[in-house]
Amino acid sequence: MVNIINELGKIMFWQNPLLSYAVFIIILGAGFFAVKIVEHVILKRLKKWAERTSTTFDDFIIRVIKKIAVPLFYFGIFYLGMNTLVLEPLLKKIVNILATSILTFTVVRMVTALISYAFRVYLVKRKKNEALKRSLDGILVVCKVVVWGLAIVFFLDNLGFKISAVIAGLGIGGVAVALAAQAVLGDLFSYFAILFDRPFEIGDFIITGDFLGTVEHIGIKTTRVRSLGGEQLIFSNTDLTNSRVRNYKRMDKRRVVFKLGVTYQTTSRQLKAIPKIIEDIIKGVNDTTFDRAHFFSYGDFALIYEVVYYVMGSDYNKYMDIQQEINFAIKEKLEAEKIEFAYPTQTVYVSKV
Repeated sequence: MVNIINELGKIMFWQNPLLSYAVFIIILGAGFFAVKIVEHVILKRLKKWAERTSTTFDDFIIRVIKKIAVPLFYFGIFYLGMNTLVLEPLLKKIVNILATSILTFTVVRMVTALISYAFRVYLVKRKKNEALKRSLDGILVVCKVVVWGLAIVFFLDNLGFKISAVIAGLGIGGVAVALAAQAVLGDLFSYFAILFDRPFEIGDFIITGDFLGTVEHIGIKTTRVRSLGGEQLIFSNTDLTNSRVRNYKRMDKRRVVFKLGVTYQTTSRQLKAIPKIIEDIIKGVNDTTFDRAHFFSYGDFALIYEVVYYVMGSDYNKYMDIQQEINFAIKEKLEAEKIEFAYPTQTVYVSKV
């Protein structure tokens, strides 16, 4: 056996002894066999284990290993075996370029897959909003362009290209473009702020300054709001992020304050009974919480009461329906108690001389 090995070490073929080729074949066979075991035994068991867990991250890791890492392992074994051989300079350079390109491509695929997974998880948490999905798809394209751009720069740099001058030129050009497109870039970053901070979403009723309406579209540069009058209001994203925005869609309950006045001819007994009457009426209406009812002040022609209660929810129509029901009930109850509402009156006293 030793003699056979010695003989193989003496026989040369393409600048390598046959023994080196035998080592190359052994490395390939053993390495490929080990990867096959990982792929068909260990990964299958890990996949069954991942199916029993509630998280999706382990499923993502297994998919990345199977689709991206395993092919890289095969090439890594081949590259390791090739390094045991003495190669022509040109062939060795080709193998190194191939290794660099495959490694760069693999890293890019891993990074983009991780970004895509993060966006999917974020989308699921937001209950698969279709508008948000379109926005995230657009952002994903931008992220892929950036990642591939950096990967190409890394690849060219490893091939020996002098890219420092190109990068410097791109930097100067980027500054010029940024100065020329400050408003557009400001709206773009404001879009990201709206997307991830979520001060409002599509379908929310918002008020900003003197304008109010329902959000219809959130774009990269502008947000479109449908006003109560029917026209579409278009705001730049920067205007909205720099403004105080009131979001009525997220209002858990609406505080309602109203006043009513009764005549000065109302007796003290009736005046003291009015707060209790109003309290009983409001507590008898669904989705309301009574706060207070007080004899507020003496007006010019009325004794004024101030009433405060809460409507559960943010729907304006619901609030108006409840307020109308309360107004009808107050009117009926005060009429039954012979309590009159006040209205502007004047009393003229005529003096006989």
